[in-house]
Amino acid sequence: MSTVQEIESAIEQLPSTEKWQLIHRLHDVLWKEWDKQIESDDAAGRLDHLIQEVEADIAVGRVKSLDEIIDHS
Repeated sequence: MSTVQEIESAIEQLPSTEKWQLIHRLHDVLWKEWDKQIESDDAAGRLDHLIQEVEADIAVGRVKSLDEIIDHS
């Protein structure tokens, strides 16, 4: 297995187009990992408190519609 330093050195040797391809591939990998983590957290109930907070905010009217937010930006 290569060290981070070796990998960084190899990346520096790549043509610009290949560096961009690598960035896009890494981006996709990281987002897929993030999605799996969110799904896991949701299944384990670790997001329940956030959902309850949002539902409470909705119940008392502490939210704005998306249209209102977009129109005022």
